[in-house]
Amino acid sequence: MRLTTLEKPPGLLGKLLDLAIRRTLGRSITPSQVIYNRVPAAWRITLAFQLYERFGAKLPRDLMLLLSTRVAMLNGCAFCVDIKRATAIREKLGTERFDALADWRDHPGWNARERAALAFVEEATRNKYVADATFAEVRRLFDDREIAELTLVNAIENFYNLLNLPLEVESDGLESLARSS
Repeated sequence: MRLTTLEKPPGLLGKLLDLAIRRTLGRSITPSQVIYNRVPAAWRITLAFQLYERFGAKLPRDLMLLLSTRVAMLNGCAFCVDIKRATAIREKLGTERFDALADWRDHPGWNARERAALAFVEEATRNKYVADATFAEVRRLFDDREIAELTLVNAIENFYNLLNLPLEVESDGLESLARSS
């Protein structure tokens, strides 16, 4: 890791969110200690993202977790893969489908909507755009709101990955903590 951790969150919002994270995940998380505690406005950004994902999204929660995990895998963000898998365990979604993400094109366990969504976020992450054929398949299977949400889920995960990767934030062992809870 390139920056030391600051364990004490500044401000009331940081303290409340850190407490919520510790209660949910079993510990404070390194991105909070490295970034958010240095830049307190980042707490508000992540809160907005979390509120959207929990209460504002039309897409199914499991699909959003699968998509964001795939994006994190593509970008090589070990912390993000770890936290998504821990979330899946805590929400009783299991990890079998997450284990099959690297081979989603050939694995028989994915339906047409999931394949289209995975193709969309993968292509957008790799290329920053999607081909007409990829978009046409998404358009066939998702409504406009869902397409906007696919794009937002992809952008949010890429945002998180770009916070962690340059600072060499690694896995926090959250999946192991979730399994032992």
